[in-house]
Amino acid sequence: MDVKSIGNDMHLITALIFATANQAVPSSTVPFRLAEDAIIVDAVVNSRPVSLMFDTGFGASVEVSDAIALGKPTGTMTLQDFVGTFQAPTVKINNLKLGTQTIDTKDMPEAIIGRDDMTESYGMHCDGIMGFSVIKNNVTGISYEKSRFEFYPKTVDISKWVPDNKRTFLCKLLPTGHSSLEMAVETPGGKKMVLALDTGNAFYATTHRDVLERVGLWKADDQPKFVKQSFVASGPVDSWDLRLKDMKIFGVPVPAGVWNIIDLPSSSAEGDGTVGFGFLHNFNIIVDYERRRVWLENYTGRAADPELGEPGIIGGSDSRGNTRVLNVAPGSPADKVGIKRGDTLLSVDGTDLGTHVTYRQVRKLMQGSVGSKVSLAISREGMLRRYELERVGLFNEPATAN
Repeated sequence: MDVKSIGNDMHLITALIFATANQAVPSSTVPFRLAEDAIIVDAVVNSRPVSLMFDTGFGASVEVSDAIALGKPTGTMTLQDFVGTFQAPTVKINNLKLGTQTIDTKDMPEAIIGRDDMTESYGMHCDGIMGFSVIKNNVTGISYEKSRFEFYPKTVDISKWVPDNKRTFLCKLLPTGHSSLEMAVETPGGKKMVLALDTGNAFYATTHRDVLERVGLWKADDQPKFVKQSFVASGPVDSWDLRLKDMKIFGVPVPAGVWNIIDLPSSSAEGDGTVGFGFLHNFNIIVDYERRRVWLENYTGRAADPELGEPGIIGGSDSRGNTRVLNVAPGSPADKVGIKRGDTLLSVDGTDLGTHVTYRQVRKLMQGSVGSKVSLAISREGMLRRYELERVGLFNEPATAN
């Protein structure tokens, strides 16, 4: 055997060792369901069965509808979302199970009594939210590929795993945030942002205008061409989409992705926003919060989905349950044909909307491939109007990129 053969054999042996080191068998698994942009898991909280949207951006334990009797409120908690804070009553958690996995509730934050519109939001039965605190003390896998949680023995140490930085990536949590998974995102010019891994964010990634100005991706005096609204826990907020190229998200190179930009300053001095479902569903994720590591396996081979077009309408139910046009993006196809805020939306591509339709449901119906057509039936002052509009990419380009 020559020296070259020995060298090749050593490379093969080393590769096999690395491959073996990166494999671990979960001690238990818990299935979940994938909604269009969320994870829904069945749980038992204080002996009551509930279905919960899993949200790593939610630092508390559980939030459920007040229709679920978890017990008498024992306190209050201050919650924070992308734009503000608000108060909610809380209940002590005495027991919690995910499938066959019993979760240790010692020192777990109390459950929050909150919103009751989750089923309409996600298109499948949902009683509330399960936050990051529920899995925080476990080595936990979030397998989008297999639609399940994977709980690993404490002896599994992903900090020793070796990524290839093409399909697998090992990320280190930053020393910010006490109940979130905050990691670095890098611009093409090498500037850093701090964004949290957020399974509860339906968008690709979300940040703020002032953050973009800080890292040189937007000029303070510039205005976006297309503006719309996003809906967060504390209410609607002006936002716009921005197409960013050659970013590096948690160490993963991303040729292009469309970000959601909140047109308000960040509500946190430490965090710059979150990376959401649009990015994360392409990965199998293992979180080891104790060792401050996150493992990403890019099983789809993509870091962003194909860009979608839309006609420029934000719609949803008003206070009476009627489906209305809530906002029209200036300069969009809908704006150019004269569709107005307050118009009643009757149908989209032949689908009757009826009453009590959420903005998420309307958005999904409006979206499609860029250049495709969408047919709308709209009523204004009792008069029926029909439109066929082109779906276009209503995203802005960075004013300057370093």
